[in-house]
Amino acid sequence: MDLIKPWNLRVSAISFSPIRGSCYCPSRKTSELLFPFWPHLLPRVSYKYSIVHAKKRSSQSQPLVKPTTAEQISSCQRQDDLLMDDFEDEALMDDVDDDDDDSDWENEYLADDAEVHVGDGGEGGGISLAGTWWDKEALSIAGEVSVSCDGDLKIYAFKTLVNSTIQVRIEKLSNKSGSPSMTDIEAFSSIYRAKLDEAETAGSVPDNLSLEVSSPGVERVVRIPEELDRFKERPMYVKYVTEGVPGSAVESDGIFRLVSFDLETNCCSWGLADVKINREKAGKGRPLSKKQREWRLNTPFGSLCLVRLYSEI
Repeated sequence: MDLIKPWNLRVSAISFSPIRGSCYCPSRKTSELLFPFWPHLLPRVSYKYSIVHAKKRSSQSQPLVKPTTAEQISSCQRQDDLLMDDFEDEALMDDVDDDDDDSDWENEYLADDAEVHVGDGGEGGGISLAGTWWDKEALSIAGEVSVSCDGDLKIYAFKTLVNSTIQVRIEKLSNKSGSPSMTDIEAFSSIYRAKLDEAETAGSVPDNLSLEVSSPGVERVVRIPEELDRFKERPMYVKYVTEGVPGSAVESDGIFRLVSFDLETNCCSWGLADVKINREKAGKGRPLSKKQREWRLNTPFGSLCLVRLYSEI
């Protein structure tokens, strides 16, 4: 019986826990907190972090527009309809899943319509410049800020937009998880905002730049092979390709734990992570079966499309 199943694009009723992180965008006068939501596809989940938008000192906070009673009732009705649809879909899928083989451990992770890419300058990390006349200068200044923080706060992702917006995600190297505290984010933001003000006065960047600074998020991308040792004790979502018929590749994924990796052969070995979504394949309320515990997957680094941390929170 094959233990590896190809990527399945059928609809699933699996719900993912929200990712919680921190994000801060320094305001020169006022701050407003928002709660919005990572080249490879990533199953879409809800990312949760706070953002404070940077504004000029002369700018004023916009009043919050509260929904009317009618709008609230309409919203509640729509939510009830969506929940009922989800419930019906889940019931249908449960009937189908009952017939699946218990070794089908890789059909639970499905891509949303929103594609996310490794190295996109956002959730996927890396640097993405819009090609404006000022973005390289803004990136250089951000690097100076990182150095001024004793190198402990490193730029995880940097992105510029044509609407004069800078989005930065920072990680804390002294923290094993890489997550900075809100104080760290505020400190980085304040220093960066002050340096951008100086650059605006000098004319090296445009006026009214908007700045957003955040953390990478709990389910951050794991850089291969640089960060395998750093996060080896954490369960990871792994998307990889294997050879199918000659000249084709089959894409698969799963929630795994890192067993070992070799920098000389550029290969790594994975086992099933002891997480709820895997345990449920052995039966509700049961631990991983012996077959699951002994299951192994060997992958060359080059076959790994995406690796990110996995959280059950």
